[in-house]
Amino acid sequence: MSQNRFLARLIGGVGLLAASLAPAFADTTLLNVSYDVSRELYKEINPAFAAQWQGKHREKINISQSHGGSSKQAGAVIGGLEADVITMNQAPDIDILVERGGLVAADWKKRFPHEATPYSSISVFLVRKGNPKGIKDWSDLARPGVAVIVPNPKTSGNGRYTWLAAWGYALQQYKGDEVRAREFVGKLFGNVPVLDGGGRGATTTFTQRGVGDVLVTFENEAVLIDKEVGGGQFDLVYPSVTIEAPAPVAVVDKVVDKKGTRDAATAYLNFLFSPEGQDIIARHHFRPRDPALLKKYAARFPAVQTFTVDSALGGWAKVQKAHFADGGLYDQIAARR
Repeated sequence: MSQNRFLARLIGGVGLLAASLAPAFADTTLLNVSYDVSRELYKEINPAFAAQWQGKHREKINISQSHGGSSKQAGAVIGGLEADVITMNQAPDIDILVERGGLVAADWKKRFPHEATPYSSISVFLVRKGNPKGIKDWSDLARPGVAVIVPNPKTSGNGRYTWLAAWGYALQQYKGDEVRAREFVGKLFGNVPVLDGGGRGATTTFTQRGVGDVLVTFENEAVLIDKEVGGGQFDLVYPSVTIEAPAPVAVVDKVVDKKGTRDAATAYLNFLFSPEGQDIIARHHFRPRDPALLKKYAARFPAVQTFTVDSALGGWAKVQKAHFADGGLYDQIAARR
């Protein structure tokens, strides 16, 4: 065999060997598309899961995050953002991925425990230090002269939960009278000077721009603000009754099948339900599903009367149609702002 032919075969063999070994050394990459105020949670979840994955599979995994108003984020995925997983704060922002193009399986709630919700949060009030406006309950947010900061319910799950919490409170106060409930919610949202696109934008408006007397946000966000801003500038107020917001998660089937990342994406979401994942969740002031972890961190989660969209408001399908569809109650009230 000539020297040239030998070299050609050797080079070819090395190329084939490299090609065969490449997949074994290729890193897996996942994109988690999530809502606005879960940034810090996943900044800790991601490296913890990556370490576990590498220990089990001897393979590095990279997880990228994308955050914004939840409905905007769902729209981005529909528009082509290739999320391997979607982690939201309301079921409609996953259901819409089922309805539009079959991006997510119709039975997504059955694929993980607790109807695919690893944790929940509740809507609370953050007020200026000393609570100068004396804000104690939802009724105070409808008083003249009280400026309420809340994100836009059309683009943000945080804003949507605020709307529904106020609506549910009013139905309780007025014994189911929807006319009076509508009047109450209209007054409250009439006190909103600006509607940011997401929860984090509303936080910036309240804390950095100094706009408003009260910020309505999720419990975990209120605690985070106090830690980050410091200086004792705010007080946390728990209303007499509030809404519980389970945070649903799902694998984006069309994307993971295209990328070959289904196993990793499924393992990533399962990690959220594991003891390690639940502990991280609780440390970030989200209410975990694991009873042992909820008990361990009980001091972080004061008991408060809550209701859910399903238990008190007829479920998301009814709520979406009545309140947030084009021309619904929110649009009717917003048009008069």
